[in-house]
Amino acid sequence: MDENQAVQYLESLIGQTLRVHATDTRIFVGAFKCTDSARNIILASTYEYRFPSPSAVRDAATDAENQDSAIGAASQNVKVNMTSRFIGLVVVPGQHITKIELEETPQQSRVRETLKKS
Repeated sequence: MDENQAVQYLESLIGQTLRVHATDTRIFVGAFKCTDSARNIILASTYEYRFPSPSAVRDAATDAENQDSAIGAASQNVKVNMTSRFIGLVVVPGQHITKIELEETPQQSRVRETLKKS
């Protein structure tokens, strides 16, 4: 991809929803606004998602064990939700980005699949 194509592709992403994964395992989901030569990314209307802490997982497992023993069942899997918070406008430093994903709506996926078949 030459520089012109790269610029056009980045411009096509402006306003799209991106999932940006960081080195500390956080995930930022927001509308792509811009980037720079240092690969920093600015997202608007952003939510930050974090994996549960080990203590939260332990507590959930203990609670599940207590409930299972009370009803005489044995559970193998415990589900613990990620924590999230709205942070609005954010700059994600390029050096801390591990992965970037374009979030597509079901309609966008159907259009992309239709274009592939053509």
